Amino acid sequence: MAALRSVCVFCGSRPGVRPAYVHAARETGTMLAAEGWRLVYGAGDVGLMGETARAAMAAGAKTMGVIPTHLMGREVGKRDLTQLVITEDMHERKKVMFMNSDAIVVLPGGAGSLDEFFEVVTWAQIGLHRKPIFLLNTEGYWTPLNALIDHVIAEGFAADSLKIQFSTVADVPALTEALRAALS
Repeated sequence: MAALRSVCVFCGSRPGVRPAYVHAARETGTMLAAEGWRLVYGAGDVGLMGETARAAMAAGAKTMGVIPTHLMGREVGKRDLTQLVITEDMHERKKVMFMNSDAIVVLPGGAGSLDEFFEVVTWAQIGLHRKPIFLLNTEGYWTPLNALIDHVIAEGFAADSLKIQFSTVADVPALTEALRAALS
């Protein structure tokens, strides 16, 4: 029997202003369940985090949430998950999420999602892991980030190889295919 595959989803603790963000989060959660993959995420029951988790759970996915003590109230720590891990701080949260996943997906989000993305990309760039990283570019959300990374490279602060540390996908069907290829 194949080992359970786990996908870490980094995303916003807010829903954003476009309904498409919420739709993509729900579609991602449902897709993870349909593929038989476990959702590993920040354990919040708010914003895109909550949408992804509720959809994954409703479709039958196993779920692992990781949240630091100080965010239990603010992010409304979801307690009905398959597994809930409460950490002391944000650094431990990211490490536990990363260590318990086979791939990373980044949905729209704010500073926290950017921090999570850049940390796993940096780890990949310096050779600490080879886990696939995907940006779900719902309604072009991550297009400015890709332009910034091109600018960083053009200005000589990173090599072209930075761009091969992650892939940008347009929608959940493209994400599904990319994850299937990466996790097979």
